[in-house]
Amino acid sequence: MKRSSSHRAAVAGRQVAMGLVVLVLLVAGVWSSWDAAHHIVLAKGREHGTVTVTGCGDATCTASFEPDAVSRDRGRVTVDRSVAAREGDRFPVVVKPGSDAVVRTGMPGFLHAWVPLGGAMLLAAFVIGGGLRMGRTAWGVGTAGAALLMATFVAL
Repeated sequence: MKRSSSHRAAVAGRQVAMGLVVLVLLVAGVWSSWDAAHHIVLAKGREHGTVTVTGCGDATCTASFEPDAVSRDRGRVTVDRSVAAREGDRFPVVVKPGSDAVVRTGMPGFLHAWVPLGGAMLLAAFVIGGGLRMGRTAWGVGTAGAALLMATFVAL
């Protein structure tokens, strides 16, 4: 049976719409992740040190800061509260420019910063598989997102 041009246009429209949804999901994941990740990825020239978490509130934890050889001393800094920051924990950080807020560095910090992208990849996998009918690609994207989330869980 020959397909009509309107049917082909509808299929092409669905493909474009689903492709845009995938694009928006992935761009939002990168955008959310980049807020913390750029401090880790582009850490050259920033203040580095080690923190010891002294107390945690609802959204942030306070910590004492031990600077490296070239960074200035700070009395107290804040780190976003997460499962990775509990009272008494000690880990390397980089200071966000112009503030007393810090971001965890090293492999655990790097992975934790990219968690929003991992979640976006999992969501995008469903759209790729169901909306775009690209099963193998969906499995690849979903597996990569799940691997990122599992690696973060293990590292923290």
